[in-house]
Amino acid sequence: MKEIRPWQSRLLMRVVHIYFAIARGMTMGVRAACFDAEGRVFLVRHSYVPGWHMPGGGIERNETAEDALVKELREEGNLKIIGRPQLVQIYFNTSATRRDHVLFYRATVEQTAPRAPDREIVECGFFALDALPEGTTASTHRRLAEVAGERQPDQVW
Repeated sequence: MKEIRPWQSRLLMRVVHIYFAIARGMTMGVRAACFDAEGRVFLVRHSYVPGWHMPGGGIERNETAEDALVKELREEGNLKIIGRPQLVQIYFNTSATRRDHVLFYRATVEQTAPRAPDREIVECGFFALDALPEGTTASTHRRLAEVAGERQPDQVW
């Protein structure tokens, strides 16, 4: 699967956020630090944005945050949440617009089946915290440090 170039990624994200600005007054999404029974964290690499990220996505109209989280983890990694996810922090995400918020959770998960690459997710997998893949984003590193209690949660993603 061919990945898009950085300028294409920026253009695509801009178009998506313009659409959301018309369709919604404010955008809100969910992401989660998903840990398996071995303590490894699940990360995804998208086709449309560089780096390794924690799975997640937008909350749709008439959808609860937890329903959105369950849906996104299933779609991005064939992940099933064990128990209830824990809300870690709500962040103001200024990376794309000045009206986006991210609800960040910690969840214990199991993968129901391997996740094959497609047009959205080109790679994914579980990684030991001391062996994260090259290209793991700075915000992913910060969120994992917050979950581990190594730093106080920020207000901005």
